[in-house]
Amino acid sequence: MTDHLTEDEVLAAIPGLTRTRLVAFIETELIVPLRRDDDRGSPPVFRRVDFARVQLLCDLTSDLDLGEDALAVVIALIDQLHATRQELLAIARAVEAEPPDIRARIGSVLVENHR
Repeated sequence: MTDHLTEDEVLAAIPGLTRTRLVAFIETELIVPLRRDDDRGSPPVFRRVDFARVQLLCDLTSDLDLGEDALAVVIALIDQLHATRQELLAIARAVEAEPPDIRARIGSVLVENHR
């Protein structure tokens, strides 16, 4: 798999995915390819992360039988969790860069607040 996939490659790689469903994902902005059909007439190009997201969307709609509204809510929550995880990793890196005494104080505050 290359870094970028065409619409046809995405459709061929994901069983059960139809062009109609893929277009719906794009129109509702659940997937935002690098280039869209209305962008200078170029076809959409999908990154690996877009491809993985399309697979997840297909799994959610097929396996859990989620409708469009529920799918949008679930994906929004997954996106929020991902953003929160990235923020926590950034905080952990910042704390790790601090001297041991500062790390110890931060750790004790966290333990105290967790009780």
